[in-house]
Amino acid sequence: MSLALSGGGARGIAHLGVLAALDELGLPVGRLAGVSSGAIAAAFYAAGVAPREVLKLFQAVNVVRLTRPVFGQRGLLGLDAVEQLLAKHLGPALRFEDLRLPLTLAATDLVAGETVYFSQGPLLPPLLASSAVPIIYRPVEYQGKLLVDGGLLNNLPVEPLLARPGDAPLVGVHCNPLNREATVPTLRRVLERTLQLAIHSNTIARQAQCDLLLEPPALVNYRPLDYRKSAEIFDIGFRYALSQEAALRALSAGPALVSG
Repeated sequence: MSLALSGGGARGIAHLGVLAALDELGLPVGRLAGVSSGAIAAAFYAAGVAPREVLKLFQAVNVVRLTRPVFGQRGLLGLDAVEQLLAKHLGPALRFEDLRLPLTLAATDLVAGETVYFSQGPLLPPLLASSAVPIIYRPVEYQGKLLVDGGLLNNLPVEPLLARPGDAPLVGVHCNPLNREATVPTLRRVLERTLQLAIHSNTIARQAQCDLLLEPPALVNYRPLDYRKSAEIFDIGFRYALSQEAALRALSAGPALVSG
């Protein structure tokens, strides 16, 4: 099967739980596409790093260090610390061609106003670009483009996995379920909710293109910056994927579409 992994900040740690469950069930992954936090999870998995090891890495990270202000003209935060972290564990010279699984990453071309996909060449610049939340992080200048978080225009990058007729069935993992009873008592919550609604809207048609959609409902109780709850979020993804074993096995066994 092929997997498209959405963005979602800390909620994206649920992707690691889903991947761990697939490994436990013995269900092979053929190709991956990811954006933002889903891009990071997909990159580590494609590089052969076990999902639980990636969870330990995140738990050991000093989030304050990763969010140190730089007050640049194009963003409040720099990506230097994030780049050092990824380079340390993935290698500064790692290329897409070195990965054990085919991987496509999605970023947004801020000037052209379109989604850009990367699946060849150096891994680190597109991975950083895919995760560079606009205004918060400085854009990444790469290949003559000014790149930011791919979720801005496409938070469930199914297109690269649909490009080849007859390929493996497509599973979308969406970690941004809408809380229909959300409260927005502060300006910060209003901003978070506005961004979530805007991004969620660009996934609706793409969700329908998946043969199976995994969207753990319990994630509605978590916010994009709940990194301290990473173990809980991982467990939600893991247990939800296990609960979908029958649908996943049916999908792997034949071409029939499955709805989740």
